Amino acid sequence: MASEQASGPLRGVRVLDLTTVVMGPSATQLLGDLGADVVKIESAGGDSMRWIGPWRHAGMGPMFMSANRNKRSVVLDLKTPQGKNAAMVLAAEADVLVSNVRPKGLGRLGLDYNGVRRANSRIIFCSAVGYGSDGPESGKAVYDDLMQAASGIAGLFGAVDGAPRYAPVNICDRIVGLYVANAVTSALYHRAMTGAGQDIEVPMFETMAQFVLADHIGGAAFVPPAGEMGYKRLLSRSRGPYQTKDGYLSLVVYTDKHWRAFTRIVGCPDLLDSDERFRSQETRTLHAEDVGHFLAGHLPARGNKEWLEILHGIDIPASPVNSLDQLLDDPHLKAVDFFQEIDHPTEGKVLVCRHPVRYGNSKASIRRLAPNLGEHNGEILGAEFAGEPTPAAPASPPKIAS
Repeated sequence: MASEQASGPLRGVRVLDLTTVVMGPSATQLLGDLGADVVKIESAGGDSMRWIGPWRHAGMGPMFMSANRNKRSVVLDLKTPQGKNAAMVLAAEADVLVSNVRPKGLGRLGLDYNGVRRANSRIIFCSAVGYGSDGPESGKAVYDDLMQAASGIAGLFGAVDGAPRYAPVNICDRIVGLYVANAVTSALYHRAMTGAGQDIEVPMFETMAQFVLADHIGGAAFVPPAGEMGYKRLLSRSRGPYQTKDGYLSLVVYTDKHWRAFTRIVGCPDLLDSDERFRSQETRTLHAEDVGHFLAGHLPARGNKEWLEILHGIDIPASPVNSLDQLLDDPHLKAVDFFQEIDHPTEGKVLVCRHPVRYGNSKASIRRLAPNLGEHNGEILGAEFAGEPTPAAPASPPKIAS
């Protein structure tokens, strides 16, 4: 697999990856899927996500493996002159550097934008930070949980059921990771047009604040405010999923056309004309709780299979509520070859999810599975560093091997 040539739209781009945990690695993996050659610099202890099991071999946990394919791993001690020198040489030959190390830390290492651009004026230097550098919270450490709280996501749960809580996925890390990848690809296009590199700052807090407010700014979008904040349909306690005769179902009866079709099915064909609450999309949003209770009252009459046949027949979007196990058996995912069983060089057969986007002329691909810690020291820094847990700088500057 490692010998497969990149075919994606970023083939030929070299990325130096100074990220750990989830947000940064998910962004750089996306760049790798799209064809970039990603070199991941790790400390001797490795990315902390390596140690979240279960695993077959310590240091190769599933969350690390799921966010670090299409990368090569180099171990460097950036606190030593030798390690900093080696990293700077790698940065000098890279197109992109992505880091979620706090800016002051990078500055102490001499690996901030000003330091790197002296060696590489065309570098695209992307810093993923917790808070923007011109605000009072700048420089503070953050994790997904903190960002769910700060951005209002946890509080939205509280608005629905009375107690703030976290979404059970690293939603902020994953979303901001997409913004990081988008920022890098946009800057690459800008450089192709102008020849100029640049520094980029992607702050988690500001990114997630606009993400949440895009749905919930409500009346505050106007000056002075024209009403309350919050999208009532999303904040409704009765939004669903809804219990059926044999399970739970998600459905979105949204447009007037949907509602007229659904109310005929459940024996209330005149509802939109006789009940002001249901008359239009505007009134249904204002009375979202009543709308949800209406749906909840009718869904138990039939089982999931029967409902899905009926709803899909009248073009109303609906889906069963899948468990994690059921996702693995989902017939659509199987039909599109979403899951692939691949032989990892050290971990044996592993299950991976393919890149979800299809490109007509520049196919994304999985060319390398997640690397072992320091696996590519010799390949990237030279044969004399193979097997070194913390390599010193080479006598002559290392070259990034293709």
